[in-house]
Amino acid sequence: MAWPNIFQRGALLSQFSHHHVVVFLLTFFSYSLLHASRKTFSNVKVSISKQWTPSAFNKSIELPVEIWSSNHLFPSAEEATLFLGTLDTIFLFSYAVGLFISGIVGDRLNLRWVLSFGMCSSALVVFVFGTLTEWLHFYNKGLYCSLWIVNGLLQSTGWPCVVAVMGNWFGKAGRGVVFGLWSACASVGNILGACLASSVLQYGYEYAFLVTAAVQFAGGIIIFFGLLVSPEEIGLPGIEAEENFEDDSHRPLISGAENEDEAEPNYSIQEDKTITQVKAISFYQACCLPGVIAYSLAYACLKLVNYSFFFWLPFYLSNNFGWKEAEADKLSIWYDVGGIIGGTLQGFISDVLQKRAPVLALSLLLAVGSLVGYSRSPNDKSINALLMAVTGFFIGGPSNMISSAISADLGRQELIQGSTEALATVTGIVDGTGSIGAAVGQILPV
Repeated sequence: MAWPNIFQRGALLSQFSHHHVVVFLLTFFSYSLLHASRKTFSNVKVSISKQWTPSAFNKSIELPVEIWSSNHLFPSAEEATLFLGTLDTIFLFSYAVGLFISGIVGDRLNLRWVLSFGMCSSALVVFVFGTLTEWLHFYNKGLYCSLWIVNGLLQSTGWPCVVAVMGNWFGKAGRGVVFGLWSACASVGNILGACLASSVLQYGYEYAFLVTAAVQFAGGIIIFFGLLVSPEEIGLPGIEAEENFEDDSHRPLISGAENEDEAEPNYSIQEDKTITQVKAISFYQACCLPGVIAYSLAYACLKLVNYSFFFWLPFYLSNNFGWKEAEADKLSIWYDVGGIIGGTLQGFISDVLQKRAPVLALSLLLAVGSLVGYSRSPNDKSINALLMAVTGFFIGGPSNMISSAISADLGRQELIQGSTEALATVTGIVDGTGSIGAAVGQILPV
């Protein structure tokens, strides 16, 4: 029964394929760039830790003693590592708070403005944090913490906005596979960040921040001038009427004039509400929607594990196995490759079954075994990469599903058919709760 609806949905959207492809690509790469700048920080932690540690405890870099005495922040590498973990926690807590706010703001302001502002402003903060401070040889823990708090708030504008834009263009039919493929944007951003960082790391970690910040800023400009928030902006019909049609096609037991009379007013009411632009639902109302709290709490547990890999995998590979930092950066890409395949395949299966929870439950059950297996990985790059990809498949895949397809489902369920301004708020709640869980767990790997 699922296949006819998917094909029917594809036929309905075929005449808008050009606009849909453009929106898909712009939102995909905009969030990829945001994630690339985050990944850069985790990819250069070893270099930063060495720079912040005095020469008495640092034998890997030959620099005059007076430079170390004026530049170092910490008496040992262990304390520098602990501070890096603290920065991760600070970032995620501010990111979580920002997500709750950005979701509400995104449902009330133009999503294109909010997304573009967040990308450009975050790029400037990243440049100051990683590049300008190094060029000026100015090292201050308070400044680093303040900048990373601001960066977390600005980065939080990304996910609620891009999910809301995608939800405006792509309906429920086939959403699992479309969003599963699209949600690979985070993993692609991780890969991009790792490649950019490893390619310029030989010149200094500050250039890794410079390159990613410059690319992200350029992406924000492109978003401002090129992104279409919804089909209505160019005079095309929205997806509400089509989703109502699909919902009616799932009611084979309803027939007769009485039910037809009930259906017709629903379409006319929806059209009126689309025209009058019903105002966004409140934060409390969004929290009370069925499934929002349950999936938010589940995502908090899942994101704790996922972001431990995100922030610490290159550092772990370099320190635990003694591999070079650039090699560890490139090897960590396999975790994201597994997440891309997992999110797409599991989204496709959930579309076929028309159920997402069973697919998630099975994947998370198998994730336990994959984590145990990876914890016992030998000092062999090929075996490590394979186990890493399998772990990414079972952890990154469900993470991508909850944060994208399921968030879109929750933000466009039948209870809020009258309001088209709920998707960013719901997405912010789900991802914000997940980020709180991730923040709590970032001190543990240290």
